[in-house]
Amino acid sequence: MEDLQKVQLFEKLPIPRAVLNLAVPTILSSLVMVLYNLADTYFVGMLNDPVQNAGVTLAAPVLLAFNAVNNLFGVGSSSMMSRALGRRDYDTVYRSSAFAFYCCIGAGLLFSLLCTIFQGPLLTLLGADTETWAATAGYMKWTVTFGAAPAILNVVMAYMVRSEGSALHASVGTMSGCLLNILLDPIFILPWGFNMGAEGAGLATFISNCVACLYFFVLLFVRRGKTYVCIRPSMFRFEKSIVVGVCAVGIPASIQNLLNVTGMTVLNNFTSVYGANAVAAMGITQKINMVPMQVALGLSQGIMPLISYNYASGNIRRMKDTLLFAMKIAISVLAAVTVGYSLGAGSLIRLFMENEAIVEYGTRFLRGMCLSLPFMCTDFLAVGVFQATGMGRKALLFAILRKIILEIPALVILNMIYPLYGLAYAQPTAEIILATVAVITLVRLFKKLEAAHPVKEE
Repeated sequence: MEDLQKVQLFEKLPIPRAVLNLAVPTILSSLVMVLYNLADTYFVGMLNDPVQNAGVTLAAPVLLAFNAVNNLFGVGSSSMMSRALGRRDYDTVYRSSAFAFYCCIGAGLLFSLLCTIFQGPLLTLLGADTETWAATAGYMKWTVTFGAAPAILNVVMAYMVRSEGSALHASVGTMSGCLLNILLDPIFILPWGFNMGAEGAGLATFISNCVACLYFFVLLFVRRGKTYVCIRPSMFRFEKSIVVGVCAVGIPASIQNLLNVTGMTVLNNFTSVYGANAVAAMGITQKINMVPMQVALGLSQGIMPLISYNYASGNIRRMKDTLLFAMKIAISVLAAVTVGYSLGAGSLIRLFMENEAIVEYGTRFLRGMCLSLPFMCTDFLAVGVFQATGMGRKALLFAILRKIILEIPALVILNMIYPLYGLAYAQPTAEIILATVAVITLVRLFKKLEAAHPVKEE
């Protein structure tokens, strides 16, 4: 089966239009996901209880760990599917999607089981104490114990749908759950509703993820015979070429997210020493900073199918022009956001909680952390290229460099030099160095690819 409309998108459509068609829905989806994360923080913050807010913050690394599974099967399968489409190898596309679908369900159920069995040690590791234990456990009951499988499945299905160029459908599916979450949050969290606090935020998240999964099942049923995404049990098998192809990209991407979880856990543990107000302020700061981060991440994910397809078909010129166009947009936008965040930091923190101690902490945290944004977008795009082309080892090396070699040591050193507030400058330090390495690596990569492939004229 060959979809001529998708071939036109990948091969012929002008790059600005192709990038906009793929990236804009993905960015919007990413922003809505941030909004629903912010909604948890915002509505829990309306309780004016730092303990409830800290519970949501301390649980964040576990939810971030879902991305390890999302990337293993979502990034891994979508990269393989897009490259197979570029080669017109449709059987591999079907088998890759079926493999990812059934494996992510199994992994989600296993994740729930392990986190439930080892809940006590896990909460201690996350930095929960007697004050924040109940709020953190209540939030995790719905988001992890009951919610891991649907949370993982809806993201992986969005990746697979996006890999064939259907970015709009992928984004609608993700956004449907997110918007429902925003509507349900105040009902479950606030005193005029069910008054469940942090636990109510978790319940709203669980319901919204189930609805998102339902959207994708309905989509695949309606488009049966017209989509490359296949979830038929008969197509699921552990073929070596499929397993190796998905895991070669997916495992490094998964490890990258586990390292992100490690970094966040280290940051939260350093911050928790200074009390619940500092933890709540750091959580709010991270959520605010996540908005432009998700724009950069959404752009890098959005162009991945275009990069993968043209890499596999040998059109290196179109691949390179796509990356340069995306990079120019990302750096310009995020540089402007950095200026805006620096000037309006206090007002942004105050939107979430009217607590002067938290506002003071958060203002200083945000002014430090936002400095990383223009450099981070370069790093995201570089890693996106490595994932799209099947170069999982390069993506893994960047993840290790970012967290293990640069950011975590920077947290330790800067916290010693400038207690508490130095923590906010660890990420910018790491991203500036990593962006320099990313540019050098990409220049060398494209020189090698252009030497190996004749340039195809558009």
